[in-house]
Amino acid sequence: MSHAIPVLDFGSQTAQLIVRRVRELGVYSELLPHDVSEEQVRALNPLGVILSGGPASVYEPGAPQMPAWLPTSGLPVLGICYGMQLISYALGGVVLSPEDREFGPADVALTGEHPLFANTPLNQMVWMSHGDRIDALPPGFRTLASNPSTPFAAMGDDERHWYGVQFHPEVVHTVHGKHILANFLHTICGADSSWQPANFVADAVERVREKVGAEGRVICALSGGVDSAVAALIIHRAIGERLTCVFVDNGLLRLAEAEQVIATFREHFHIPLIAVDAREEFLSALENVADPEQKRKIIGEKFIRIFEREARALDDAQFLAQGTLYPDVIESSAPDRKKGVTIKTHHNVGGLPADMQMQLVEPLRYMFKDEVRAAGLELGLPEEWVWRHPFPGPGLAVRIIGPVSWPRLETLRRADAIFLEELRTAGFYRATQQAFAVLLPVQSVGVMGDGRTYADTIAIRAITTEDYMTADWARLPYDLLARVSSRIVNEISGVNRVVYDISSKPPATIEWE
Repeated sequence: MSHAIPVLDFGSQTAQLIVRRVRELGVYSELLPHDVSEEQVRALNPLGVILSGGPASVYEPGAPQMPAWLPTSGLPVLGICYGMQLISYALGGVVLSPEDREFGPADVALTGEHPLFANTPLNQMVWMSHGDRIDALPPGFRTLASNPSTPFAAMGDDERHWYGVQFHPEVVHTVHGKHILANFLHTICGADSSWQPANFVADAVERVREKVGAEGRVICALSGGVDSAVAALIIHRAIGERLTCVFVDNGLLRLAEAEQVIATFREHFHIPLIAVDAREEFLSALENVADPEQKRKIIGEKFIRIFEREARALDDAQFLAQGTLYPDVIESSAPDRKKGVTIKTHHNVGGLPADMQMQLVEPLRYMFKDEVRAAGLELGLPEEWVWRHPFPGPGLAVRIIGPVSWPRLETLRRADAIFLEELRTAGFYRATQQAFAVLLPVQSVGVMGDGRTYADTIAIRAITTEDYMTADWARLPYDLLARVSSRIVNEISGVNRVVYDISSKPPATIEWE
């Protein structure tokens, strides 16, 4: 790569979203720990640095601080929210914790024209999410934008090329946020727009070769989704026949999915594949378990133990490959995100056992879903695979609220298949980014024929999103929803009610568990 704009992570839930926006603008970026060394940053050939937001207050004990090397680095800097407060605190300004906090949409007024805000209006809508605010600017800085609640909504030191914004330009609610980021990247830092997601393929292949070495063997946890498929193709390109894919049928898959995955991978990709029937193992381990975090950790450990068992039969494969993505890492508060807050444990990140015997290979760990799809097309993955909706690693276990059993799995499998079939028929599958059914631990009274029923409830959910970090519920046509409801109730014994989830993320997550 020719150059990059790294983002230093201070724990914001949208830190990876900043990286995504930078990449969308054609500049390579990685999320690095806030206490990263200058050598690690320089290795990326940086043209500037962005400081993310975060949940801390700059004055509280243990709050993450600015790297000591940054003020003398000569690099342009953009601080976002906590990053702006940190710039002020470190360089001699004053940060206060007022009683009034500012969360949500806000209007800000620019103090005049400035390169950071080029091609944006003098008054614009932004998204605020902060408790502390700056009360006095550091020496050399001037106000670039303000509003009554936040007199220093943006600041800049043109001599040093250091800037700060109290709002979040990375979220879609900041109307001109992408323009502001583009101005920082291209005008202030001088970056070009030459980076594309397909560039990940060559880079990821090289990283795999370096990690695995000339003789290492890898087994790849294959789920049938686009993430694990792209991971497998990248690793196969890197090390060839030293890769063996392992597909585990855990009994938690969608209707006919196991048969489809096995047939497609063996016949289309010609990569060695071992299929393991572990349905009884998983269901036995999950018996009477209702807590979603416990489910995820049980499933994560069970997967690893099976892969370790298979590795011993493959000349002791030392490496386990997974299709872990950026959103998995951020929501799990994985070890490389020191200040992150755990939203839910992803079975392939925080759910891994501490005594795992194999080393992880995760070629997609710092990629977003759209980047994985671009890489998949680059690698020749069929379009129907590339555009499959995401499916959680723990599978239907986290779409059954409460304990998991085979009858409840069969009920959910059939409901989910009906929903997806109707979406495809109506032309809405590609118009939504994720859609699925959930079996609730709720029974209600119904009338079927002339009789009273007391039966299960299915919730259906469809979302639209650009990044899976935020999402909105899909406005599906009423007649489509009516067909789905009618088919589920009439075709699946034991279900008499269907509801549609109209929650956004946040405050909800995409999955129910």
